[in-house]
Amino acid sequence: MKLEVVVIPVADVDRAKGFYKALGWREDADFATGDDFRAVQLTPPGSPCSIIFGTRVTAAEPGSAQGLYLIVNDIEAARAELVDRGVDVSEVFHDAGGIFPHAGTEGRASGPAPGRKSYGSYVSFSDPDGNGWLLQEVTTRLPGR
Repeated sequence: MKLEVVVIPVADVDRAKGFYKALGWREDADFATGDDFRAVQLTPPGSPCSIIFGTRVTAAEPGSAQGLYLIVNDIEAARAELVDRGVDVSEVFHDAGGIFPHAGTEGRASGPAPGRKSYGSYVSFSDPDGNGWLLQEVTTRLPGR
């Protein structure tokens, strides 16, 4: 089994589409069947998993998707790219306990993980609806990955 699509709840389909396309994500589909149903699918560069959002695609509240991860091999370069694309993105941080970031901003320590330990450095941002994304720096994969 492979995770291929994640549904993101949004309030304004065109605004969300513009936001994600401005990130450089590929538009895979934009289908509508009248005024009461529309599905938009976009894929981040290099990702095998896409997102879908639209009108009547999900009953979830707009902005309720949190903890969505995008993996990068250089957290500083990825952050700079987001800033260049106009995204309000956090500074680089790591978990103060050295394990995994907590929900919200609790337990965040400024800067990359000590020694730039793989899986340890993050930045966060939200889409216009408040759906929360984390970029995680992975330079060396854990065994079996």
